[in-house]
Amino acid sequence: MILSTTPTIEGHPIRDYRGVVTGETIIGANIVKDFFAGIRDIVGGRSDSYEQVLRQAKDTSLKEMMQRAQALGANAIVGIDIDYETIGNNGSMLMVATSGTAVLI
Repeated sequence: MILSTTPTIEGHPIRDYRGVVTGETIIGANIVKDFFAGIRDIVGGRSDSYEQVLRQAKDTSLKEMMQRAQALGANAIVGIDIDYETIGNNGSMLMVATSGTAVLI
């Protein structure tokens, strides 16, 4: 499956549009990660634990979107958009939503 944020894939003409596909992931961060991230906010630096959770959520959302595209008979997704939001009490959960157009190239 070819994934692209652009509307076309160079050298591969789109033969058929199969429809819009999405993937959604909501993941919670635990209190230990919150504690250590708070310390990082005070002393500076990157929060490896949050970055790992963010990558995991993005990968899961993309995988879900690819599965939906495959079910439509697509072999590529173009125009991919990835959105990140915090939800829940005090932003305690992270939502990653992906969307794109499933195509046959």
